[in-house]
Amino acid sequence: MSETFTAMMLEDVDGKPKAGFRQISRSDLPDHDVLVEISHSSLNYKDGLAVSGKGRIARRLPMVAGIDLAGTVVESRSAAWKPGDKVIVNGWGLSETEWGGYARFQRLKPEWLTRLPDAFSMEQAMAIGTAGYTAALCVNALEDWGTIQPGKGEVLVTGAAGGVGSTAVSLLSAKGYTVVASTGRAETHDYLRGLGASSFLDRAELAGDVRPLQKERWSGAVDSVGSTTLANVLAQTVYGGAVAACGLAGGADLPGTVMPHILRSVALIGVDSVHAPQARRDRAWQTLADHLDREKLAAMTEVHKMSELPDLAGKILAGAVRGRIVIEIA
Repeated sequence: MSETFTAMMLEDVDGKPKAGFRQISRSDLPDHDVLVEISHSSLNYKDGLAVSGKGRIARRLPMVAGIDLAGTVVESRSAAWKPGDKVIVNGWGLSETEWGGYARFQRLKPEWLTRLPDAFSMEQAMAIGTAGYTAALCVNALEDWGTIQPGKGEVLVTGAAGGVGSTAVSLLSAKGYTVVASTGRAETHDYLRGLGASSFLDRAELAGDVRPLQKERWSGAVDSVGSTTLANVLAQTVYGGAVAACGLAGGADLPGTVMPHILRSVALIGVDSVHAPQARRDRAWQTLADHLDREKLAAMTEVHKMSELPDLAGKILAGAVRGRIVIEIA
């Protein structure tokens, strides 16, 4: 129990959170019921904010960073889990209010764990991670709303070259939808075309002044940007269409009007991945298992060591990361 291991720890330095590698032991971990040996984690935008210190993600300190993890149960005081079980954790306040996945071991509450689907290895599950799982939640939400149909109309994905966007493009394409990818990086077009995008929209076209009602274009959309982009997407959505919003990379404000909602019956569907109930999580992972092309998943994935986290955090905040970054922990 005295063996130490490396963790990416967020600590208070002069009143501000500062990230750094620290040696900790199992006795330092929270007193939760399930001990997991972590194999892989991932890098998300929120992780970039936490590790770089450019966003106050942790609500209490000290805190082990990392909002995702995949690993194997080592010890369990819960009847629901036994040693040897392969598990994943997305959300539940990891890296914010609960210690996260950037460490070899972590103690977790049993209700936070999802059984690793047989369809995926741990590396693949973290290539999907919170970003890909959130994309699946968004696709399911749009299909539940009922206005998007394969082969009929276009479905827009904003922030298309990012983690959520890349998986959304791949899933929607695999399901037969005509996907328009919005990105500000022309060099990602070949990559996105390979994931299934049919055409492209420069993100600058969604960043201008918001007119309440614009030409109807999208039967549905997955938006991870927020702010002006989301307001313009809503103003361009067809009558009865819906937009699944899951992120705020462009800002938390929404400078629009109620006009699309009350004159075109456009729905804004908020998608939360942090505290989503287990049934919704299981369905999202089943959607991924059934429709996410493994070759496309590999094409959108890079694997890096935990020691590279500080450099990678800066890159993801600068928009210099394409697709998904898996972090090797073991």
